[in-house]
Order: sequence, then structure tokens, then C-alpha cells
Amino acid sequence: MPGENLTRDEARERAGLLSVDGYEVALDLRSATEPGGHASRTFRSVTTVRFRCSRPGAASFADLVAPAVASVTLNGRALDPAAVFDGSRVTLEDLAAENVLTVDARCAYSRTGEGMHRFTDPEDGATYLYTQYEPADARRVFTNFEQPDLKSPYSFAVTAPGGWTVLGNGEREGEPEPAEGGGATWRFVTTRPISTYITAIAAGPYHMVHDTYRRTLEDGTELVIPLGALCRKGLARHFDADDIFTVTKQGLDFFHDHFGFPYPFGKYDQAFVPEYNIGAMENPGLVTFREEYVFRGKVTEASYQGRANVILHEMAHMWFGDLVTMEWWDDLWLKESFADFMGALSLVEATRFEGGWITFANRRKAWAYRADQLPSTHPITADIRDLQDAKLNFDGITYAKGASVLKQLVAYAGRDAFMEGARRYFRRHAYGNTRLGDLLSVLEETSGRDMTEWSRAWLQTAGVNSLTPQAVYDSNGRITELAVLQEAAASHPRLRPHRVAVGLYRREGTELVRYARAEADVDGPRTVVTALAGAERPELILVNDDDLTYCKTRFDEGSLDTLRKHLGDLTDPLARALCWSALWNLTRDGLMPARDFLGMVLSFAGRESDIGVLQMLHAWARSALVHYAAPDWRERGGRALAEGALSELRMAPPGSGHQLAWARFFAQCAGSAADLQLLRGLLAGTAKIDGLDVDQELRWTFLEPLAAHGVADTAEIAAELSRDDTASGKRHQVRCLAARPSREVKDRAWADVVDSDRLSNALVEATIAGFDQPDQRELLAPYTGRYFESIERVWQERSIEIGMAVVRGLFPALQGDRATLDAAQGWLDGHPDAAPALRRLVLEAHDDLARALRGQECDAAAAG
Repeated sequence: MPGENLTRDEARERAGLLSVDGYEVALDLRSATEPGGHASRTFRSVTTVRFRCSRPGAASFADLVAPAVASVTLNGRALDPAAVFDGSRVTLEDLAAENVLTVDARCAYSRTGEGMHRFTDPEDGATYLYTQYEPADARRVFTNFEQPDLKSPYSFAVTAPGGWTVLGNGEREGEPEPAEGGGATWRFVTTRPISTYITAIAAGPYHMVHDTYRRTLEDGTELVIPLGALCRKGLARHFDADDIFTVTKQGLDFFHDHFGFPYPFGKYDQAFVPEYNIGAMENPGLVTFREEYVFRGKVTEASYQGRANVILHEMAHMWFGDLVTMEWWDDLWLKESFADFMGALSLVEATRFEGGWITFANRRKAWAYRADQLPSTHPITADIRDLQDAKLNFDGITYAKGASVLKQLVAYAGRDAFMEGARRYFRRHAYGNTRLGDLLSVLEETSGRDMTEWSRAWLQTAGVNSLTPQAVYDSNGRITELAVLQEAAASHPRLRPHRVAVGLYRREGTELVRYARAEADVDGPRTVVTALAGAERPELILVNDDDLTYCKTRFDEGSLDTLRKHLGDLTDPLARALCWSALWNLTRDGLMPARDFLGMVLSFAGRESDIGVLQMLHAWARSALVHYAAPDWRERGGRALAEGALSELRMAPPGSGHQLAWARFFAQCAGSAADLQLLRGLLAGTAKIDGLDVDQELRWTFLEPLAAHGVADTAEIAAELSRDDTASGKRHQVRCLAARPSREVKDRAWADVVDSDRLSNALVEATIAGFDQPDQRELLAPYTGRYFESIERVWQERSIEIGMAVVRGLFPALQGDRATLDAAQGWLDGHPDAAPALRRLVLEAHDDLARALRGQECDAAAAG
């Protein structure tokens, strides 16, 4: 990684010197299918860049990460590649006012999901290619100026094997032309000015489905957008393109209704690609998604909702991010926070997923709350010094906290003013780059409000506030005063203005319902909600009812007692989700014993109607047991969870999403001989649960715990792969193999991930997931020392994507003891000069472990 970094100061200096007029990029990808190993396989990349220099005679550089460069020509002058190319940069000296640079390079195919990723399907031997660049991997495919504020039009030509589908950002220009030596060349119309990181290519024998979106614009003209959806041939039988197109059209309707700027990038293809590192990427005209969104088996409605949300998130980026782009990664939130908020808003208002704000409150904000309490927390507008900083800031703060704050902004500025601000922002800065001030200025224009203080409080400071109700009652049981207390962590003491709704709830029959609600502006340490004075005494006070603000919700003792007994009686699904989220935050903060949280899950999760909330509860329950429960209680707690999960599985409506969710959770919790025997029977068909279809994906879910407990051996795992000899099956097989409880297995898995780069990114991920088994703490203990001995070397030698996977995934969190915490602190103390991004990852893991230990202490104290 060293030498491939780019600092903000370097980018600013280059942006002040250069402006780019256009790229012509020719890629020859025919080598993708030639015989030979992956390690030595390269492709030809010829790039011509036309650019201007504001100070003739000055020097600069272009970016290129490539094994070899055949030639470099600047303004007709041949340069010696050995002299000007150092492996990641091409030095450009004595620039003219107008310049033409041509670089002929051999670029490497990727197995890490960065640059031009190459994948061969084990099922049929077909090869698939796609690109992924954010924040700065376009330079692995063609020579460029790799920073978001040097936008330019692009013209791509791609030579590839005949019969392939080849796609770019722009529409195809004519038919493919036969190429000398075989194959064909595809040419694409020149793009609008865009940043390097959102250019894209996909090539291979993809299965592709077509549709069209039509809309009559205000001027009477018709907007026609060709739609495409594609996946590997091996997934074609599972590909529900109709549903994808339905959500796509609903999203395009919504954004055209609200943004007042027609979609500017021509076609709209959506490619579901293998071994993808992230959820999706907003390349204009060619959005890429991880192929796991093509469901091979039965999934819950939450999975369809999640996919729809991602589709809409990426679509919002066509305006927030692609049309108007942040100047540098400091203002990454200008695209990600807006896409997260607009994705959720359009999901709720334009699709069948009307309960999307429930999932946002319960799942998305949990990501933000965790990130905002780490020592690495940062303001939404972050300080991004370089590309490694940028890579790590695609986090819960930039996405989910930012979206939560925008939801608050809509309440503060007014929805009409917010949308009009967006429209002016697009018109004023189309195809350009912006900073924070550019957005705030249009919002001030449209809302009439001073955005400076709001921005300072919400965008430019870090940390999350806690809001707690404080009620005083008269002798008749009526409220004489209800106040909201606001607190902040000592490390980030800023108190913020919050627009909140306070709800009062009481039992009516068997239901816990809201009977009073008031909105208030909370500002400062104590705010009295005058509108609720005189109300009858509630059994539950919910201070962020309807989830209007971003905060940690706390309860008074009476409310908490009500939830312990009657949480399942809450009739409003959003209120329930908010209460569950608050209880989980109490558990993570060491204020509620893990066993109490698990007891509430066992008591009330079976009554949860929202499938997304239920699946989140399963994840939290598992985390509470593994990390926050006292070690001497874990076994007992694990038995209780497994018994509860099996009971709910048997009682769930046959064939329902809830039944499927409980089946998966039972497999995660299974540990007794009887549990494992039931899983074996379900696999063999000798045991049945009415309505439960044990499809191939569920078979792998059941097989992993059998492997992890030493019940399923290598032969059984191989037999399962023979049933599912696909790319997905291979990933499951690798995970199951690494899960087996033996030192030899763990040593092999460790070597495959840490000491070798032979595995693709997807198989690295699968190996780590299998290696790290909660019931194998003793077996994994010797790897603690090896971890801290290895991570700096891994960070130096591997790509940042793989480095992040290894450092995060193999951190010995499961040891859950003071010795491991001390070892992490010792590494941090002993490596002050390690890469800042690496130190950040270790610091975050250290903090998570310290939090877990505090939780364990709380849980142990509850035992008496």
C-alpha cells in the first residue's frame, strides 16, 4: 500500500494546476480467457488524456498502478517509462498550457475486488469481469488523475472475446467491430463530465434482461431511459429482474417528481456481480451490486426490502454524488448521507415497503450509534488526510448518522424548503464539485434559516447525545412537569438542538398504546415539555417517539419496568423498534445486564411482527451472549437461547418469513447433542418442521454448526458441495471447512489468509468467517500473539481491502479477556508510527473489547 496513497494536499495542489478536457481509454480484455494462472495475467490499457496546465513549465503526475508500462508520450515527446513511472505514478515535467498524455500499460486483473476484478465460475468455467474503483482504484485499470474534483468526459473502447456482453457508463456506439486477432471491439458514447472513481466496465457472458422507463417531462418532451439488469448465467434461474425493474421505475418516478433535474446519464444498467466487496456502487449508467442480492433460496421480506433500499440509495447518487460530486473525501457525506436518507424516504413513499423507517430506526441507526461511540468517531464532515483515511470513512457516521441528521434537517428547515434546496443545488452545480458551504447556502436561501449554527452542532462535531425523561406527578397521578435531560460523553461534550416527539403510553386491556404526544425543541441539559403538563400518569415515556432525532433514548425506572413486563404489548411497530434499540444501547453501555436483555428477547421477540426488527433482535441476542454475557453464564444463556429459538421455530406460521428467521437463529444457537441431531435430521430429511423448506441456502446454514462442533466431517462437506457445485456453494464449503474444531484446520485457514494471497476476496471473507467460531475460544487462543505479530506485515503487503478484512476479521475479540485487551494496547503503544488507518482499526477493536468487558462486569454483578 505505501506509495499508492494520495494526500489531500497533493490533490489540492494538482487541482489548482490542472484541468482535464477528456480521456480516451482503450482496454484489451481478451487475455481474461487465455490459459494460464491468475498471478501473471495482465491486460493492455492505452490511455490518452487531454488536459490543461495553468502554469506552463510546471510539473505534476498522473496515477497508474500497473505491473508494466510499455510507453509514455507527453506532447509528442517519448518519455522513458523506467525514468518516469515508479509503479503508482507517472511523473510529468515541463507541462505546456495544453497537453496530451498517452500511456500504454499492462494492468493486472484483480482478485481482491479492486480495479478490474476477474472471476471464473467453477460451475461452467465462464469468466466474468467488472470494475470497482471507489475511492481510487481506476488507476489500476487506466492512467488518470485520480481525485474526485478533476472531472472529465470519458470515451471507452473495449476489446473482448466475441459473444460477450460488454457494458460501460455510456450506451454502446454502433455494433461491436471484429478485432484483429479475434474477438470484437465495443465503443461507447462519450460520458458527461464525471469523476474517475465512478467510471465502470462490465464484461463477460452475463445473462441480461432489458426494459424501458418512460416519462413525459414538464416541457412536454419524453424522457426514455433504457433499463438493463444482469447477472452471471449460473444465477439466471434465480434472477427476479421484474421486481428489480419495478423498484427501479418507482425510484425514477420519485426522484423525477422531487429533484426537477432529468436523469442525465442515458441508460440505466444494474449489474449483480460476483465476489463484490461492498453492497453496491453508483457508477452512472452501470450500477454494480453484490450478487448476493440475487436470492438463491427463500428469504424474508426484509431481504427484499434491503435490496430495494440499496437500489434506491444508488439511484439517489445519480444526482447526489454523480451529477454533483464532493471536491475531496472530507465531504463524502454530501453524497452518502443524502443517498442514505433519500433512499429510505423513497423506499417508504414510492414502493411497497411502507415500514422502511422502522428498519432505518432499528438497523441503520444501530450502525451509526456504534461508530459514533468509538475512539475513531468523527464529525459527519470529516478530516480526510489521504486515501487510506477515505477508505475507512465509508462508515456508520458518514452514512447512517448523516442520514439521521438530514431527517432532522427536514423537520428543521421544512420538507418543501429542503427539496427546493436540492433542486437549486443540482442546477447550480451540475457536473461540478462542491463543499459543505455550497449546500448550506442554498438551504439558507430556501428555508430562510441560518444554517451555520445547525451545521456546527450537527455536522462539525462528533458524538451522540442521550435523552432521558424526568417526570414529576401530583397526588392525583397527573404530570406536573415533564422534562427531557440531555447528556453527552465527556470525550465529546457538545449538547445539540433536537426536535423530538415525546410519547406517553399506558395499557388499555392487553395493549400498550400511546394516549398523548407532544413535539418540543430540546436544547441544553434540561428542557421542560410544557404541553404534557396535566396528562395522566403514563406507564411508558418515550422521548424520541417517531424517531425524529438522532440520539440514544433512555428510560426512567417506571418506563423500564413497564418494558420488562409489557414490551410485547406495544402496538405501534416503530415504537417497539425504538424501545428495542434503546434497550440494546443500554446493554452495550453496560447499564443493562446481558442476561436481562436476552430474557426480554426470549419473552417478546416471538411476538414481533416486523421481520426486519426480529432479525435484528436475533443478531443482537447473539452478540449479547458472545460478547457481553458473563463467561460463567454463557453456557446456560446459550442453552436458553437455543431452546427458545426452537420453541419459536415450531410455533411460527408454517412457510412464513418468521419461521425461516427462527430456523436460521436456531442453527446459530444450536450446541447440544439434541440440537445437532435435529439439524442433521433436517438435512437428511428424516426430521420435519411443518412448512420449513430446507432449500440449498438453508442446508449450508444448518451444515456450518455441524462442522463447527465436529459433527460433520470433510466428506460430508464435500458431499454438500457436490449438490451445490457453484460459486456460492464454494464459498459456503470454504467457510464450513474453516469452522471445524481442530488445530490443523485453523493453522491451514490462518496460512491461507495471513501468509498467502492465493485466495480471492470472497474466499478470504469466507475463511475468516469460518475460522472465528464463538464456541472455539480455547482453540483460537494461540492465534492472539500471531495476530499482533502479523498485522503490520499484512497491511504493508496486501491491498487495503484485504488488509482491512484481515485486521478486522481476525482480531481476537472472542477471547474476551483482559489479557487480550492488554495485548491490543501493547501493540498500539509499541507501534506509534504504524499506518494511521491500521492503528485506527486496532484502536476500534480494542474499544469494542473494552466495552464488552464492561458489559460482562455488569452482567456478572446481576448474578449477585
